Amino acid sequence: MEKHKYVGKTKEEAINIAKLDLQETENNLIIIEKEEIKGGLFKSKKIEIEVIEKREIIKFLKEYMQGLLKDLGFSINIEVKLKEEVPNYIIYSDNDALLIGKGGKNLHAFSTVVGQALKRELSVPFKFSIDVSDYKEHHQKQIELLAKRIAREVASSKIEVKMDSMNSYERRIVHNTLANNKMVYTESVGEEPNRAVVIKSRED
Repeated sequence: MEKHKYVGKTKEEAINIAKLDLQETENNLIIIEKEEIKGGLFKSKKIEIEVIEKREIIKFLKEYMQGLLKDLGFSINIEVKLKEEVPNYIIYSDNDALLIGKGGKNLHAFSTVVGQALKRELSVPFKFSIDVSDYKEHHQKQIELLAKRIAREVASSKIEVKMDSMNSYERRIVHNTLANNKMVYTESVGEEPNRAVVIKSRED
């Protein structure tokens, strides 16, 4: 991952120099303020920044995943899709079931490893997501449909329903799905790893 350094009298000036040199808009750059360079007797202070092009980060992540999965014995192809400017890496492999794992555990662990690798290279947050053959998308739709069905039952019976234990990602899907529902509301209860969502009637 190529990192560039620029110096200006102000951070804004340094950014403008970077934009001109790299021929990129600021939106496509990750900018990290490194340090303030003190001036001499007749020199004013300057600001140094480190700049990384987002496309370099996207490329780094893809190549890291390809290398790691190859070492693990997978034959894979990775497609990158941008969703609201966030890169989503969709992996197609010769053993999707193993890569996903029970309840998505292996996919979650793989995502964690990749995130740690990026953290070693980049000192600022960078959003990305990893999926295997659209597993997450299908899984999300299943949870959304289940949440809506239970919400209808709770709205009709006025009896709360505690869903099965879910991880934080799955619970967030339920909360978001029913956030604007006028008949029911949601609460998370319990302790990890047995934390679950309870759907309650607003008329209680």
